[in-house]
Amino acid sequence: MSGLVAGLRRGGVDLAAADLIVGTSAGAMVGAVLASGQDTERLAEPTRPTPGEPELPPVDPDRQNAVFALLRDGSLEPAEARRRIGALAAGMDGSHQEIHLDRMAALVGARDWPPTALKVAAVDIETGERVVFDRESGVALLPAVVASRALPGIFPPVTIDGRRYMDGGMHSATNADLAAGARLIVLVDPMASVLPRDQVVRELAEADADTVVAIAPDEESAAAIGPDLSDRSAWVPAYRAGDRQGEAAAESLLGSWAGGQP
Repeated sequence: MSGLVAGLRRGGVDLAAADLIVGTSAGAMVGAVLASGQDTERLAEPTRPTPGEPELPPVDPDRQNAVFALLRDGSLEPAEARRRIGALAAGMDGSHQEIHLDRMAALVGARDWPPTALKVAAVDIETGERVVFDRESGVALLPAVVASRALPGIFPPVTIDGRRYMDGGMHSATNADLAAGARLIVLVDPMASVLPRDQVVRELAEADADTVVAIAPDEESAAAIGPDLSDRSAWVPAYRAGDRQGEAAAESLLGSWAGGQP
């Protein structure tokens, strides 16, 4: 996703100029970089462990697979699926939260909420309810962003004021309804081919924008991302593929983008 945003910018569509940025999961990290005025090229490579840093618990692929099975289970009410996913998340070791926060600080390059409006979605693991963090929420930027991308099986839930939160994508891949009232929504949806789309369709109807431009990974980008979201070796190829796709997509978006700006 960060590469796609970089490619769009090079093609003349700077998403940092948006009136509102909504970030979900990895999009929360990218959104924080954009809203803070940083260059998304800082996300071209993953962070590396610092000397002396404790070893983090390994990725749990079985737990991760169970999460996606629940998300795709059409027999479950979405709220019940989220609560079951939350129960899976609850069993993860959250004792290294400060390390995750420090790594996010290195990626984002900021610790304070930016002046640009930024909303970050996460999910309470106990209730299954979505929560939205912003500069008015009383929650610091980094815990909000780390919580939003805390995908069970890869990252543990994040404790904020006594509650534990997991990836906002467990509610919706995009949380597009948080952009209600916008004239133009640019929907960057890297999980379009992985998760059911019903929720996104409902959210876009609720947002009721004049124009929606949706961008999902093309064949090359999807191949670069790969099936394993925890595979750090895919980070750089995925960034480069997204960068190429973003620059190519910018031309078709320029007219809508210019018309949607104040």
